[in-house]
Amino acid sequence: MEEQKNKESIFKKPKVQSAIGIFLVFVLLGGFIFWKSNHGTIFIENSVLDAPVINLGSTSAGTLNALYVKEGDVIGSNAPVASVGTDTISSKQNGIVINVSNNIGSYFSPGQSVVSMIHKEDMRVVGTIDENKGLSNIAVGQNATFSVDAFPSKTYVGIVDSISQTSDDTGIVFSISDKRPIKKFSIKVRFDVTKYPELKNGMSAKITIYE
Repeated sequence: MEEQKNKESIFKKPKVQSAIGIFLVFVLLGGFIFWKSNHGTIFIENSVLDAPVINLGSTSAGTLNALYVKEGDVIGSNAPVASVGTDTISSKQNGIVINVSNNIGSYFSPGQSVVSMIHKEDMRVVGTIDENKGLSNIAVGQNATFSVDAFPSKTYVGIVDSISQTSDDTGIVFSISDKRPIKKFSIKVRFDVTKYPELKNGMSAKITIYE
């Protein structure tokens, strides 16, 4: 009984009550900051840096006579990249060579890819989001940030560039369950590639979109 009275008297002391009050204020403040930082944001974990691949080939059939570029080369527009038969294959725009068919003497059909490249300015961060995880709150032009696994401590800035108009899986799935499958949609984020030269095609990323 005496021990219980001592415990009660401790909590009645002004200093103890003040300490408890301050603790509760910090707890509430921390909870508010956490809520505020996550309110109005949509996270997309499964994302990747992606640029459309441009395949260069000859307009006529022939033998590969020469290659003028190698993987990793940065080339300008109208730069010759290979010779097939009597045809010289040239790039239509500047970019980075990502693959070459290094088989001199091999026969290539019309349109068959000899050199592949990407135009880095076309690179986007592409993420996949479930239809019930905030898709309806995403709009083109919204601010976004993203990080990449290669540089986890750095945050990159961009804007929502496009939202796919159809799900990644358009097939009809039949199931005995009454629960319909959740569809996934692609979101693309545009950014200024000149500001972030360290970013490379194919890097894994995470996107945060601000409503």
